[in-house]
Amino acid sequence: MVLVTILALPLLGGAAIAVGRGRRASAWVAVATNGATLVLGILIAVRVVKDGPISGAWGVLRADALSVFMVIVIGAISLLASWLGIRTMAREQELENGSSVRSSHYGMLVQAFVGFMLLAVLAANVGVLWVAVEATTIVTAFLVGYRRTRGSLEASWKYIVICSVGIALAFLGTVFVYLAALHAGGHSAQALDWTSLMVHAHRFSPSLMRFAFALIVLGYGTKVGLAPMHSWLPDAHSQAPAPVSALMSGVLLTVAFYAILRFKAVTDVALGPGFARTLLVVVALLSLALAASLLITQRDYKRMLAYHSIEHMGLIALGAAAGIRLAIAAVLLHILGHGLAKSVLFLTSGEIMAAEGTSQIDGVRTLLARRPALGGVFGVGLVALLGLPPFSLFTSELVMVRAEFEVGLGWAAVLAMVAMVVIFIAVVGHARHMLLGPPTSSHLPAPPPRWVATPLIGGLAVCGFIGVFAWPLSGLLEAAARVVAS
Repeated sequence: MVLVTILALPLLGGAAIAVGRGRRASAWVAVATNGATLVLGILIAVRVVKDGPISGAWGVLRADALSVFMVIVIGAISLLASWLGIRTMAREQELENGSSVRSSHYGMLVQAFVGFMLLAVLAANVGVLWVAVEATTIVTAFLVGYRRTRGSLEASWKYIVICSVGIALAFLGTVFVYLAALHAGGHSAQALDWTSLMVHAHRFSPSLMRFAFALIVLGYGTKVGLAPMHSWLPDAHSQAPAPVSALMSGVLLTVAFYAILRFKAVTDVALGPGFARTLLVVVALLSLALAASLLITQRDYKRMLAYHSIEHMGLIALGAAAGIRLAIAAVLLHILGHGLAKSVLFLTSGEIMAAEGTSQIDGVRTLLARRPALGGVFGVGLVALLGLPPFSLFTSELVMVRAEFEVGLGWAAVLAMVAMVVIFIAVVGHARHMLLGPPTSSHLPAPPPRWVATPLIGGLAVCGFIGVFAWPLSGLLEAAARVVAS
């Protein structure tokens, strides 16, 4: 019952927005329901770590340590996005001369988006997982093109075309896994059940599983934003409203990577770790090299953040390639830290864009002097995202490098660090142009309201806290790593 409740909460928030026609009071209900999702995720995590996985809805839903960890990530990022989404809805009403119709549509779509992501990570069947990920593509296509500008509509169509190809490849990969399960003597009704796949994977056809996992990585990797199927990501993230960009970059990418982790566990049992490791190392290094080369010449700060997402997805792919429990625990910690830092930065970039009227790096100057609240949050967020202490990304990257050296991937870790140095120099250079310098006038604009700044500062504070004190998550991370690592 509790798993059904988690799925129902975002829908209740969307219904409240629909009934309230997008008014601020109804939008706060969405904040409350997303906050309740986070609280329930934490409570279920405590229970799962203590007593093991739980099932619900006649076996359709299942929560183990890995899935409840992802519920916590989704709950935290959706809480931040819905909180700042109230400002987005208010701006849409202003643009539509007070009409609340489009803003209510926006709110309902966002809550549906959150609901489908929760379904993806709580699905007991990998076929249902595929359906949920496909549903996120449909919903977010409307959100990417929500502003109805030429750029947003082009980005929306590009997103639909590329991600539809990717999700079709993921479907084919799932079909081949189903065939492998049937040939191994599995029952057709349970052939795609996660626990059944893990039990029978040692009898799967190696040739089928190689082909299946290659399609899975290419298909779901499209949604993750891994090279070479990454090209939709900077356009979509730069054109979508800031809360949608926060959800897409902060959690949707990692929900798709969650699917790869699930299939990797099955593939490792069927083939051993070598095949999946090689494939993930290739796409990880390619993604890191691509992000480094494109960030050097970037001129748009929202696209800069989008390309930074490609870097971090490459890092978690490389960590997952290591495959041992230490590496998977670090990957999951990185997923949470990246989600918090990136969502804060995208939400802050939305406020900067509304205040400055441009997303061009050259169009924003002396931000710390003119808008200290926004500039301060943006600067600290970049410090967190670049993996500097005390933030959790520093810890997770350090542990992933250690795990990669343990399994003989030290050469790949060195190449990744070279790319990270290039990215660090590029991002610091862009940030210097945006943040530093004397004020251009004696008039300083009013800071954003406290209710806007509070969740942004809170998100960075949590990211710093878990970087210094990992004990609240250590038991959950260890249990989640055991789910998909030997």
